[in-house]
Amino acid sequence: MSLQVMGILTFALGLLLMGRRPHWMFLFMAVSTVFGTAAAISLPALGGASILVPNLFLVFFFLRMYTGYGEGPIFSAFAPPGPGFWLLLLTVFGVLSGIFLPRLFAGMTETISVTRMFGSRNFISMVPLRPTASNITQSVYAIGGLLCFAASYTFFRQTRSVTALINAMLVLAAIDLAFALADILTYFSGTAWLMDFFRTANYGMLTDSVKGGLKRISGTFSEASAFASYTLALFAVVASLWLDRLRNAYVGLLAGALFLAVLLSTSATGLAGLVVVVGFLGVRSLGASLTNPRNGRPSFLVMGGIVALLAVLVVMVAMPQFVDRIEAYLDEILFSKANSQSGRERFQWNAAAFQTFLDTSWIGAGLGSSRASSFLLVLLSNIGVAGALLFAVFAGSVLMAPTGVLGADQGAGDAIRAVRAAKAGFAASLTTAMISGTVYDLGLLPYLLAGGAAALSRSATERQQTDARVPPLVPLNGAAWASGGGTEGRGE
Repeated sequence: MSLQVMGILTFALGLLLMGRRPHWMFLFMAVSTVFGTAAAISLPALGGASILVPNLFLVFFFLRMYTGYGEGPIFSAFAPPGPGFWLLLLTVFGVLSGIFLPRLFAGMTETISVTRMFGSRNFISMVPLRPTASNITQSVYAIGGLLCFAASYTFFRQTRSVTALINAMLVLAAIDLAFALADILTYFSGTAWLMDFFRTANYGMLTDSVKGGLKRISGTFSEASAFASYTLALFAVVASLWLDRLRNAYVGLLAGALFLAVLLSTSATGLAGLVVVVGFLGVRSLGASLTNPRNGRPSFLVMGGIVALLAVLVVMVAMPQFVDRIEAYLDEILFSKANSQSGRERFQWNAAAFQTFLDTSWIGAGLGSSRASSFLLVLLSNIGVAGALLFAVFAGSVLMAPTGVLGADQGAGDAIRAVRAAKAGFAASLTTAMISGTVYDLGLLPYLLAGGAAALSRSATERQQTDARVPPLVPLNGAAWASGGGTEGRGE
């Protein structure tokens, strides 16, 4: 085991925050997720696999919630029929599948797997099914996601701190954009080596590619697709807050910058996901506007659509050469993607994953045994129909949780906006994963958002149930009751 510089810094910060307010721990837990390729610890025994900064910081985050609130609130995160219950079943099922299924079906099918070469690039190849280090690492990541959900749920369940969720996401978005700008500036100034400090994981790094004359933004991630997927989730959160009229000026500028960052990443995954997310947010905001004109931004949506249409028509008529360049650019990054080497490789991954699913009689080859280029096929090839259904129930219970929130540290309006934003970010993460996700691990950001949405939503439900069970006290002597004197207000 080798401790990296970022690991030392993470240890020091984690220990420092153990004695601080839990709000600080949540903030830095959220910020740590931006370091998608920063290794805290290297594990030569597992072929040089890396424990990333967010995974190491998760230990401190979970311990802080446990020492601060005890085991009761943490266990309540897994109470049925909430999202945590289904995530717990999914995680237990996935870990057990990673232990037994590769041995049960050994040699019966071939899977796309990673061969880890310490000190060099990893190799992806089709090999006969057998137990590998990926079964261990993906199981650890699955347990990490479960603990992250439980700790996030506990934090919001106990603090009701809508402010912490909103502020953490805004700070995280600003940091992500700062690293994106640094990635561009260091590339064109010949100082890209400065970003290597944050790219120490044993991954294949595709951080210096150019497409259509544009630098493919990768930020602190291994490639443009990973950056775009992460940034799209943040865009969904921030844009949702802005469309719900939260802190208009600053949030609107931040949402616009995130939108531009996803576009400039030139990632097909990011662009396709952006279409889905923008469409979802637009329809949701329009629906809210029709219900109550003060909710959403009906005038913005209508005027934005008209201006966009007019701009397209003017460009097509006045600058046909510019249109040809845009068409060629879109053809390179989107329309001809299937005919590219990368596209053909990913289709091969999906075909192999689906064949693994069939060869194992729909049971799956075990968590971490197979890669694909779509999260759906990852689920089916790894944990089969049963695991895929468990994940679908978990995701559905997060997205369908009631948005009404009571007892929060801000007004009910801001609380509802925060829950809607958390759901939007979680949905965006699932969208990009379904488009091009290669492994079961989604990262920790979706679980932070899911835990927050579930905790705040459930607190509202339980508060309403409590109000229904306990009738309000009606004092006979309102003045005496208001002043706290006597028992006559209760009829005693």
